[in-house]
Amino acid sequence: MSTRTRLGVAVGAAVGGASRRLRLGGGSVIGGRAQLVVDPDALGALTRGRPVFLVSGTNGKSTTTAFTAAALGTQGPVVTNSLGANMPPGLVATLAPAATGVAAVLEVDEHWLPSTIAKVHPRAVSLLNLSRDQMDRTAEVRTLAASWRAAVGAAPDTHVIANADDPLVAWAALVGREVTWVAAGLSWTDDAWSCPECAGRLVFGGPEGWECMGCDLARPRPDVWLEESAGSTVVATGDGARVPLRLQLPGRCNGANAAMAVAAARVAGVPAKAAVAAAERITDVGGRYQVFDVGGTRARLLLAKNPAGWVEVLELLSHDALPVVVAINARIADGRDPSWLWDVPFERLQGREVVATGERSRDLAVRLAYAEVPHRHVPDIEAAIRSVQGPDMYVVANYTAFQAVRGML
Repeated sequence: MSTRTRLGVAVGAAVGGASRRLRLGGGSVIGGRAQLVVDPDALGALTRGRPVFLVSGTNGKSTTTAFTAAALGTQGPVVTNSLGANMPPGLVATLAPAATGVAAVLEVDEHWLPSTIAKVHPRAVSLLNLSRDQMDRTAEVRTLAASWRAAVGAAPDTHVIANADDPLVAWAALVGREVTWVAAGLSWTDDAWSCPECAGRLVFGGPEGWECMGCDLARPRPDVWLEESAGSTVVATGDGARVPLRLQLPGRCNGANAAMAVAAARVAGVPAKAAVAAAERITDVGGRYQVFDVGGTRARLLLAKNPAGWVEVLELLSHDALPVVVAINARIADGRDPSWLWDVPFERLQGREVVATGERSRDLAVRLAYAEVPHRHVPDIEAAIRSVQGPDMYVVANYTAFQAVRGML
């Protein structure tokens, strides 16, 4: 380790010790930022000599990271940014206290993925999905896909685990030397109507899953997939493994996250059965899916921060008619632009008790009114949650509202 890196570790430790309340990952984000000021190459230095597995995408990063870390943890110690500090300061803060050589499983913000790949030379990178999110920060989803493609092409020694059902991800991953394709599904297709290769029309459905009408780009043949029958789910692999999957986390999306984690773990030599067993022991991820008691009412907390994420949550909610509290903020971490609310099919909430809350609850209330969803408008989040009567409910929130609910509960 260089003199500058050692100094950076010391600075990071000192600042981190003075700011424990700001810990968002394995260490203090402020400490990580200070360390990068002292040594801009700190991230590269801290990952040198250790196997690194990166996970990125618009949705599902934290859960897939948790599943992957649990799987690799069956082989030995693993360091991971379990609380989602996924930009360089958070990555450095996570790695700084870790022993040399310990494997790292790191969630990475999709914008920062290309530069992170270049710095850490990961053993594997999992590419989950790409869709609109934080529109004031993300100008164009396919521009992001192009940056991923360039990063993958410049990292021939990195094994890529890619969602074969997302055309933007598949196009980015096709330049990889070693690729494991996972049929992780894609419920939201509105950001992938035109081909990233030739701008032709993409068609979804049919025997190919998806394909371009103007060139040869089409869904790759998956190496890992899910099979569902009679209410049971199996993770299947191309070499004949078939492992029953009984997650404690609900929803189709978490089955897909588990399949991605199984594929990544196989790169590290972890058998599918062991990877699945590790994922099945996880009950929540940073509060996601956690159940709290609120005055005798069981409240399950869900995160939904963009249209694609909401489509998955609405599918989960469709299995019952429990009351739903929806909390929406529009701070920097959420994206200042809440116009994405108009892309969410809130019409699916018709016929149940709905409460609109959060700093942008009026925007949400207008959207619900146009969706013909009867609702109550209670701007204060705590008051909104406590206004629901009955044995069970859901609380669905975007990022900073989610953190506020966690703090309250």
